[in-house]
Amino acid sequence: MHPPRTVRTFLTFLTSRTSRTARTARTFLTSRSSLTFRTWRPLAAATALGLAFLFPALASPAAAQPAPLTGLDAYVERAMAAWEVPGLALAVVRGDSVLYARGYGVTRLGESEAVDEHTLFAIASTTKAFTAAALASLVDEGKVAWDDPVTRHLPGFVLADAYVSRELTVRDLLTHRAGAARLDNLWIASPFDREEILRRARHLPQVEGFRERYGYNNILYIAAGELAAAASGRSWDTLLEERFFGPLGMERSTTRTAVVEARGNSAHAHTRIEGDVHAIPRRDYDAIGGAGAAWSSVHDMARWIRLHLARGTFEGERLLSEARFDEMYAPHTVIGIDSTTTRLHPSNHFAAYALGWRVQDLHGRKVVQHSGSINYTRTQVTLVPEEGIGVVAVANLSSSNLQLALSHWILDALQGREPEDWSGAYLELAQRSDSASARSAADLEAARLPDVGPSLPLEAYTGRYDDALFGEMRIVREEMASGTGLVLHYSPEYVADLEPWHQDIYRATWRRPGAGRTFVRFTLDTRGRVTEAVVEGYATFRRVGEASPE
Repeated sequence: MHPPRTVRTFLTFLTSRTSRTARTARTFLTSRSSLTFRTWRPLAAATALGLAFLFPALASPAAAQPAPLTGLDAYVERAMAAWEVPGLALAVVRGDSVLYARGYGVTRLGESEAVDEHTLFAIASTTKAFTAAALASLVDEGKVAWDDPVTRHLPGFVLADAYVSRELTVRDLLTHRAGAARLDNLWIASPFDREEILRRARHLPQVEGFRERYGYNNILYIAAGELAAAASGRSWDTLLEERFFGPLGMERSTTRTAVVEARGNSAHAHTRIEGDVHAIPRRDYDAIGGAGAAWSSVHDMARWIRLHLARGTFEGERLLSEARFDEMYAPHTVIGIDSTTTRLHPSNHFAAYALGWRVQDLHGRKVVQHSGSINYTRTQVTLVPEEGIGVVAVANLSSSNLQLALSHWILDALQGREPEDWSGAYLELAQRSDSASARSAADLEAARLPDVGPSLPLEAYTGRYDDALFGEMRIVREEMASGTGLVLHYSPEYVADLEPWHQDIYRATWRRPGAGRTFVRFTLDTRGRVTEAVVEGYATFRRVGEASPE
């Protein structure tokens, strides 16, 4: 792999010398071996010292930072090293001015393309605010009302519960209170487009009472996006382009993966595999639509933040009425505050979901914010409307909470507090979580029943299986390096090798890097025939016939 740009700068300097050191540096600079983040980190630290000595100007980026943010660059770089984040971008807005916008690190581990303020990142669930704003623009035009029945605009949209289907409103789609099961694998793993996902939503189990409590649901936000499309006569993608991306000058932003690939300068996906950070293939998640399909840069997102801080105007043009912002920021569904949040943020007394945003209090101010994670990228957008402050931070590592930590550091600095080491605090939480996960995995292994294998021959588990929500999957026998085994085929992206666990339970390891594992439990009838396969995180698939050859 290639080291980061700062390391490459120093190594390029070294390679101008004809020495053993130069030869070593040239070898490292041009190597494309499978080195991981940790391999070159010690060299990066030594390189930084060399750069500071040889090129003092390069080691002093703080000179370009606004006074309240002095020290931010150095803090970001130290924190990125601690979290092992390959690339990150930040923008800070105050009033109608962008105080700060820049990138750090690389778009892809092992390559040299630098992240800058124009690098595209998958902004995930922070897309929900765009969907809510698109609907707000239609409210302004009288084409939609927040309390319209969903069926007025999407006549074919039905949920499992007839009462919920009849009473469900536009506001309910946006506030995570409908009570339907979340089941994100329907959009993550399935081969379905938005239309098919919504057609199958009639089979989403009702797991909570209607409007009783908070229950995050991406599928209902897909419905919100398609409702906006139906009411406007435009696709959801075109609606965002016409209402926001175009008028705000968000020239690189898009909701289409094909456009991202064509535009270049985009962040790649990274996740941890057995403890080390790896770059993995990026996926097309266009099917998630209004719930999380947008891509943007911090340069463009700073323009979006300016629209919010100005309550609907941008460079003299009004895009949304002020009344819509009061509605979008109004608490609707109470969110519980856990003990960890209380310990870290004792000034946080309430949290709720609004329309496309989470709202809370912090240090005596109302904070409007949202996070997001998709394609192994993490995003945080934070607004303090009373003080005209906005922050966006994006990192291309799935396990990083660094973007949230940096947002708190920046709020501290801009609100006159001494910035705390939020990166250290959140990293400690992440490490504790990793340790708990490791203990849980060890406990699971210890609970495995030894020498209790499947009750039937492999052939008996093969077949076609079907579920009304998730559709069809096939289980077939295939030849592998270790011999003949069972393979689960759900979609082109989701194929898993099945390993006998104990009894009629198999552990499924998805072939897609970073997709992890799950368990498949087969159910037998009284005659010893397989009737069902229960796939954890998915559904109970009913066996419907023999597996057909591909």
